[in-house]
Amino acid sequence: MPIFAALALATASYFVWSSQPDRLTAAPLGTPPATTYAQTVAAVGLVEPASENIAISTPLPGLVTAVHVAAGDALPAGAPLFTLDDRAARAVVAVRSQQVAAAHAALTRLERSPRPEDLPPLRAKVKAAAQGLADASVQQRLIEDVDDPRAISREDLLRRRIATEAAAAALEAARAELARVQAGARSADLMVARAALELARQERLSATVDLERLTVRAPRAGTVLKVNARPGEYAQIGVLAAPLIVFGDTGDLHVRADVDEQEAHLIDAGGAAVASPRGAADTRVPLEFVRIEPLVVPKRQLTGMSPSGWTPAYCR
Repeated sequence: MPIFAALALATASYFVWSSQPDRLTAAPLGTPPATTYAQTVAAVGLVEPASENIAISTPLPGLVTAVHVAAGDALPAGAPLFTLDDRAARAVVAVRSQQVAAAHAALTRLERSPRPEDLPPLRAKVKAAAQGLADASVQQRLIEDVDDPRAISREDLLRRRIATEAAAAALEAARAELARVQAGARSADLMVARAALELARQERLSATVDLERLTVRAPRAGTVLKVNARPGEYAQIGVLAAPLIVFGDTGDLHVRADVDEQEAHLIDAGGAAVASPRGAADTRVPLEFVRIEPLVVPKRQLTGMSPSGWTPAYCR
C-alpha cells in the first residue's frame, strides 16, 4: 500500500507539472510612458471639449421632422440642430394672431367713436321723438279744452295724458342716446379693450415661444460631436442613455485627469504637466493647468476599480 500511494502521488505530481502553461516574457506592445521630472503625479485622463460634452435634449417630446446638422459641423450659438413636428403649434399661433387682430379692431372702434355716420340717425330719432311729443301734447290739450265734461270720457283723457308722458320719455331717451354717442367711449371701456388686446398679444407670444421650442438650437458656439436623432423618430424628454445630439466647444481641448485622493495634495496648480496618448508614449503634449474640482467621485468612473476617491483636475 505505501508503494502504491507513492506511485499515485508521483503520477499526480507529473500531470500537474506537465499541465502548467509555458510563461514567456513578452515585450510590451507599446513603450510605457515615463516621466522626466523628479517628482510627478500620474493619472488617467480623458480628452474632451473645453465646454465638456453637452448632451442635447428636447424641452418637448415629439416626432423629429428634420435634422439640420451632421457630426463634425462647426456651428455658431443659436444654430438649429433639429426640429420636431410643429403643425399643431403653428395652428395655435395662427389662432392667437387672429385674436390679436380682433382685439385691436375692437379697441380702434372704441377710440374712433363716435363715427360721423352714427350721429345723423340719432339726431333724426330725437327730432321724431320731439314731433311725437308735440302731437301728443296737442291731442291732450284738445280734450282738456272741451267745455262740456260729458262730451269726453275720463278714460280718453287719461289715455291722452299717458301718451304725452310716453312721448316725453321717448324724447328724453333719444336725447340721452345721442349724448352718449357724442361723448365717445368711456375710459373704463377703453381700459378693458386695451387689457384684452394685451392679453391676446401675450397669448400669441406664449404660442410663439412654444413653436420656437420645437426647434432645438445650439446652446453656444461649438462642434457637433455625434448625432443620434433621425427624421421620423420620436424624441423623448429627460436624460437619455444615448443623447439626441452630443455637442461641445472644440476650440480648446481639455484633459480631465482623475487623481487619486491620496495624491490630491501633491498637485501643484502652477506646475508643468505633459500628456501622452495611449499607445504613443513617445509623444509628449504640454498641458496648461485649468482648474481642480474638489468633488470626490468613485474610481470606477474611468477604470472600473473598486470604489474609492478621484479628484478631477482639468488641463488644456
